Amino acid sequence: MRTPVIAIYSDNQIVRQTLIGALGTQLATDLAPHKVIEFATGPALRLFLDQKGKIDLFILDGEATPEGGMGIARQLKDEIHNCPPTLVITGRAQDAWLASWSMADAMVVHPIDPFTIAGKVADLLRPALQADVVIA
Repeated sequence: MRTPVIAIYSDNQIVRQTLIGALGTQLATDLAPHKVIEFATGPALRLFLDQKGKIDLFILDGEATPEGGMGIARQLKDEIHNCPPTLVITGRAQDAWLASWSMADAMVVHPIDPFTIAGKVADLLRPALQADVVIA
């Protein structure tokens, strides 16, 4: 099994650390242990991608400033062919329409519940990783 790479974007270090703690080292027994790469700014995330960095799933904080995660999600979906799954974190359940506009594959609401986020991330990763499997 290949190690999945998860990108976490938030300008808030506490949010990033909360997400890393919630994800643990392995999401489920049918998934390999994952690697997390943190980004505190949109330009740092884009630079990583421009340098051909491989990401299997994006977790984007919709409450980040000055650049929100929903805008970044929309840009990723518009600009990356076969964009990996994106999960956005919103401030309120009523922001679901913004998550829909961003073309995110899933959303969760602050405060971050470890069981909810880990389950959603695992569900998003499984099909993405299975698409990599080549049967000879």
